[in-house]
Amino acid sequence: MRFIVLDTNVVVSAAIGLAGPPAQLITNWVLRGLVQSVTCPTVVNEYREVVRREKFRPHGFPPPWLEYAINDSLQLPDPPDWPHSIPDPKDAPFLALAKAAGAWLVTGNLKHFPRTARNGVTVLSPADYLSRLEQSEPPR
Repeated sequence: MRFIVLDTNVVVSAAIGLAGPPAQLITNWVLRGLVQSVTCPTVVNEYREVVRREKFRPHGFPPPWLEYAINDSLQLPDPPDWPHSIPDPKDAPFLALAKAAGAWLVTGNLKHFPRTARNGVTVLSPADYLSRLEQSEPPR
């Protein structure tokens, strides 16, 4: 089983752009159980807070599949604080969770996760991760 941590921007992008790589990743892989997403209370709280922002209401937020995706995720406790400095400290729990779970982090903001601060965590864009998935096993 493949384990991934989805950055909040991937969740938002999937709900806005129904044909883009984030949406394909979530609908064709995560919601079908072919890839296991990993969450923790801090990540779940951020998902729920962000998708309820006023600016996303015109896009039909929150997306109807979000609670299903959360409930179907591997839910772990909050990991220890990330020991390395990154540009936006609010992103640190995503790296910490990926490290704790042995998962890859999928984000649309690669620059928020500099290589020097990843501490062995693989960080990929949705398009790059999707490409790797499709090369290894097409969705059913």
